Amino acid sequence: MTDLTLYHNPRCSKSRGALELLEAQGLAPTVVRYLETPLDAAQLERLLGKLGLTARQLLRTGEEEYATLNLADASLSQAQLIAAIAAHPKLMERPILETADKAMIGRPPEKILEILP
Repeated sequence: MTDLTLYHNPRCSKSRGALELLEAQGLAPTVVRYLETPLDAAQLERLLGKLGLTARQLLRTGEEEYATLNLADASLSQAQLIAAIAAHPKLMERPILETADKAMIGRPPEKILEILP
């Protein structure tokens, strides 16, 4: 399988675990270090579609930026939340494995195996 993309933060143990699981399966995903190469709004919308989630569900609520930007405000739109994630990629839940037609957050890391054929 060649069209696997792992949105990865090497400092995160769950993200490292997901990459190790894929490699143990003999898979070599394209690794995107999303903190260094953030996704833009269009990419985030596409990824959310594959995940079947809203932007709010993709947010890491424990991050300082979540509080600083007042992202708990329920009146914020999907577009506003996507813009916040694009501007502050640390807010995006991780790791995420993306295939041609699906995506899965690897929490726990073994969850990513559910979307492999």
